[in-house]
Amino acid sequence: MSSNEAARKELGAFLRTKRTAADRADYELPPVARARTKGLRREEIAFLSGVSVTWYTWLEQGRDINPSRQVIDAVALNLRLSRAEHDYVLGLVGFSPSPRVVPLAPAPVPPHVQHLLDALEPAPAFALTPHWDIAAWNRSYAGLFPGVLAAPAEERNPLLFVFTDDYVRAMLPDWELTSRQFLAEYRAETGSRVAGPAHVRLLEHLRAVSEDFSRAWDEHAVLRFASRQRTFLHPEAGELDFEQLGLVPQDAPELSVVAYLPREGTGTAARLPLLLR
Repeated sequence: MSSNEAARKELGAFLRTKRTAADRADYELPPVARARTKGLRREEIAFLSGVSVTWYTWLEQGRDINPSRQVIDAVALNLRLSRAEHDYVLGLVGFSPSPRVVPLAPAPVPPHVQHLLDALEPAPAFALTPHWDIAAWNRSYAGLFPGVLAAPAEERNPLLFVFTDDYVRAMLPDWELTSRQFLAEYRAETGSRVAGPAHVRLLEHLRAVSEDFSRAWDEHAVLRFASRQRTFLHPEAGELDFEQLGLVPQDAPELSVVAYLPREGTGTAARLPLLLR
C-alpha cells in the first residue's frame, strides 16, 4: 500500500468515526428510527458541506480523489473538529495547517512552561510570544538581563533591549552581528502579520528611538532561527559562553522557549551561580 493510499484510507476512517460519533441533538436533528448507526448520515454532512453525497461517500471510502482545501475546511467545520483534528485532516490530504490568529495580548504562560524554565537553572532561559514579547523567564535570565524585571510588560522585547538598553549593548561584544541576526530572525516570523498593529507599533517605536535599528531594518535581511554560540560580558560573572537553543512546547505552540546552555571547557558553568545572587 502506497503512502497516498494509506493516507486516504486513514482520512476516510477518521471522518467516518467522527460522523457516526456526532450527537444529532447538537445539530438540532431528530433521532433516526431503526438506524444501524448513530450520529449523522453521509447525506447530512454532504449537504452541510456543499458537496454531493456520492463525492462525500468516495471521501470516506478512501477513493483516489483530490478534495480542495475549501471542501476539507467545510467538512471539518461541519463535523466540528477540534483545531488539532482539523490540522490532522489537512495533513492527510497534503495541506499545511491553517495559520493561527495571533492575539495582541499575550495569554498567561502555562505553569508547565514556567516549570521547564525553572528546571533549566542555572542556565538562563525565557519564553517568547509570536510578537517576541518575553512572556516568562527564570531567575538566571533575570540575573543576566535585570532589565526584564523593571520593564513594563509591553516593553519586554529582545529587540527593544538590544537596541535601546545600554546595559545589554555593553554585554554584547558582537553587538553588530547579534543585533542584525535578531532582526533577521524576527523578520522571518512576521510575513503573515506585517500590517498587524503589534508589529507596526513595535517598528514605529524602534525607528523613533534607534537610528541603528532603522539602518539595520532597511537591509531587509531574513534568517530562520538557528542554534549558535553566544557570548556575554556580565559585570559580575565575567565572560559567559553559551550555546543558544530554541524549542517549541508541543502543547503551547504559540510560545518559543530559548535557553542559553553553558559551553563545555569555558568555565561558564562554574560562574552561572553568580547570576542567581
